[in-house]
Amino acid sequence: MGKQVNSRSQMQDSTAPAAAPPAPGPVDKAMEVLSALSETGAPHRLADLARHTGLAKPTVHRLLRTLAAQGFAEPAEQGSYRAGPRLLGLAARVLADDAALDLARPALAELRTRTGLFASYAVRDDRTLVHLEVLAPAQGLGLDLRPGSREPLTAGGAGLALLAALPPDEAERLLAGTDSSHADEATHADEAPHIHEAVSAALAETARRGYGFDSADIWRDRRTLAAAVRDSAGLPVGTLALTGLAFTLDETAAELYGPMVRAAAGAVSAGLAARTGTRLGVVGSGGEAR
Repeated sequence: MGKQVNSRSQMQDSTAPAAAPPAPGPVDKAMEVLSALSETGAPHRLADLARHTGLAKPTVHRLLRTLAAQGFAEPAEQGSYRAGPRLLGLAARVLADDAALDLARPALAELRTRTGLFASYAVRDDRTLVHLEVLAPAQGLGLDLRPGSREPLTAGGAGLALLAALPPDEAERLLAGTDSSHADEATHADEAPHIHEAVSAALAETARRGYGFDSADIWRDRRTLAAAVRDSAGLPVGTLALTGLAFTLDETAAELYGPMVRAAAGAVSAGLAARTGTRLGVVGSGGEAR
């Protein structure tokens, strides 16, 4: 057997710091601007887009001019910009072909009618939930929830429902990389294990009953109850969620509506399993679709 030869890279100190990630290129910057344009509150001022993306104003302005020339952005009043017709058309075509969303729409309409609450369908974008479809009740309830609204995966019942439906190792990875400061910015490091234990207990309870429900929090004005929609392999592709003011969606209401949402998500999952074709992928932290 030949003598083993170590390469220079193998001989380097394994404790050496990892190489810094590559600087964002033009395509990365353009995607950041497109993402910022799609945020709620359009049209967006140049200064707001620069602050949201972390890019210099001249860079954002140059990208906006290029995007506008291609129809992906559109100038608005007082130098602001909004998403352009070409971007809106692409989004509409993609959503129209999504089987899960197509099946979820009638279920959402029925849930809204029967409960008088916001009914929405949300999907995961790595550690964030994005509401693709939102049906508001007639009275509105004074909540700002609309298509495109985003929230941290660990922020409420919808995230709990999705996390509980994921394989345990994937759920653990997402929890391990999540900043818990949204719950309490004054949280000390020695409290982190207790927070993780509380989340793990909530996930176990969500898995047991088949739906997730926000814990009571006097600082929040809303609560969400949700159940996961699964594909033919049993993996979650999204969640059906009910959202309402905290005093209207309490524990008593959750006991009534929870089985209703669970059954609706089960019906959508069954319909999805019976269909063929692809679905919208989940974008992970590395940019790959799963």
